[in-house]
Amino acid sequence: MKPFLILEREDAILTVRMDSPETRNALSDPSQMQEFVDLCANVRTDRSIKVVVLTGNGPAFCAGGNVKDMRERGGIFAGSPYEVRESYRNGIQRIPLCLYDLDVPVIAAMNGPAIGAGLDLACMCDVRIAADTAKFAESFVKLGIVPGDGGAWLLPRIVGMPRASLMALTGDMIDAQTALAWGLVTEVVPAAELETAALGIARRMAANPAHGLRLTKRLLREGQHMRLDSLLEMSAAYQALAHHTEDHMEAVAAFVEKREPKFTGR
Repeated sequence: MKPFLILEREDAILTVRMDSPETRNALSDPSQMQEFVDLCANVRTDRSIKVVVLTGNGPAFCAGGNVKDMRERGGIFAGSPYEVRESYRNGIQRIPLCLYDLDVPVIAAMNGPAIGAGLDLACMCDVRIAADTAKFAESFVKLGIVPGDGGAWLLPRIVGMPRASLMALTGDMIDAQTALAWGLVTEVVPAAELETAALGIARRMAANPAHGLRLTKRLLREGQHMRLDSLLEMSAAYQALAHHTEDHMEAVAAFVEKREPKFTGR
């Protein structure tokens, strides 16, 4: 079986392509979930990676769950209710736990439709930019099921509860411009320019010290559920660590000397 994820490296930027265009990059096979888990584990320990770009090959970003498997009760949808529950817990639900918790910034370059679990996958990323041809739907309810992979937690934090409720309770599709107006994506570009735009953002992030990126992302994540005083305590600890890195001193020196910094990751 060919890999679902294709990895391409450009300096400190890792581009990850979902590569099942014949299924519109649907998520149903346990091996796909394991590839995401393994990817996150490798990125977490590889300090040379500063940014990840996630996109899809073919006309879709990700079509979510495989409806054919649902109809045939195959893949992760096979077995008794207990077995299906365990399939979710030990399968697709591992993706939000590892991807959302990743310290490295992740950019979703949404090249086409992001439907159901595909939209939720994008919501696990830090930044989302879309091709002008992309469409989005939290469509579980149309199939008589619920967001099973974290969408009910992720989507309201991005677009707000009223719009998340509208999307989740109608299952309706929205276009790229609506997604931009609602804050679901930060930028809409012509489809032919999507990867260039995504890599442009990634390079701007990767120009910064690696430790600063990882610590800042961790603060942003923790800040979503911590009290202000607790977050300030964490920020003080992280800042103390950052002040004692070589890259911080290089950044200060470069600023004072009006030159480009040369970071080493130390």
